[in-house]
Amino acid sequence: MKNVTIYTDGACLGNPGPGGYGAVLLYNGTRKELSGGYRRTTNNRMEIMAVLAGLRSLKEPCRVALYSDSRYVVDAMSKGWAERWRAKGWKRSDKAPALNPDLWAEMLDLSERHQVEYRWVKGHAGDPENERCDELAVAAANGAELARDEVYEKNAVKR
Repeated sequence: MKNVTIYTDGACLGNPGPGGYGAVLLYNGTRKELSGGYRRTTNNRMEIMAVLAGLRSLKEPCRVALYSDSRYVVDAMSKGWAERWRAKGWKRSDKAPALNPDLWAEMLDLSERHQVEYRWVKGHAGDPENERCDELAVAAANGAELARDEVYEKNAVKR
């Protein structure tokens, strides 16, 4: 099984607002950078989307060290929160709806395919790969021709 390191970050210009994500994958001396942007979304959705982009790009099951500066992402996955939300029909322990179930469901599925260790890294603290992910995410959020975050926009209309 290959050992891959993935760094991720999400950004939003306003929350909600235009958003972007960035991911850097490192494997055996090879580097791959991924990014994308959405016209209206949230910062937390972009943090999750960065992880999804990195994990989706893996062609076979891998052992992954995944670094994120989002406690929301790292804690939800490493402390089992997302698994419990899914088991309770996407409800949190206080019975409130869990946010972003569409993205969490896919992250849980991808995490079952791979052996993922989620690790928190302090954001904007000089880690070069985290800083690069931030640059990618902000550039994507500022891009032209941003995609629609279909699920977010549909649900935002209902609120």
